[in-house]
Amino acid sequence: MGLALDIIIDGLQRNTDILKNHLSDLSDADLLTRPCPGANHAKWQLGHLLVAETHIIGLLGGQGAELPAHFKNAFTNDTAKSDDPAAFPSKAELLATLDTVRQATAAGIRNLKDEDLTKTGPNFPPFAPTYGLLASLFASHAYMHVGQIQVIRRKLGKPVLF
Repeated sequence: MGLALDIIIDGLQRNTDILKNHLSDLSDADLLTRPCPGANHAKWQLGHLLVAETHIIGLLGGQGAELPAHFKNAFTNDTAKSDDPAAFPSKAELLATLDTVRQATAAGIRNLKDEDLTKTGPNFPPFAPTYGLLASLFASHAYMHVGQIQVIRRKLGKPVLF
């Protein structure tokens, strides 16, 4: 594995640690807090990250983690509007699934070769047309949501992180 792939894997691990740190002192009820009307709560955001990540690793030719059956229906555009605690998995299940998903994602990235990073894929989004750019989305997508979670933390009076 070359340096570029090492950097992507390292970014994925650092991102996992930062994401978990931002969620560590939030309760299940806290995770349903919306920073403002119409914004997504952290529980939906985390589930959305997991569903998106399993999809993206599949585009890269990797075998994504098998999500619990109820995840795909729990994290849609329609469910983003729900505040029903029963509609979403628990924080513990989400974090356990995060670990499983990230391990599968890292394995999928490790199967790439440096020369794959400049190749384009048939169903890649226009903002990430190559394997390398698509692989780099795992961390950047999650960092965007960490920023949103930081706003929820502030609303809840939790300590500011980083």
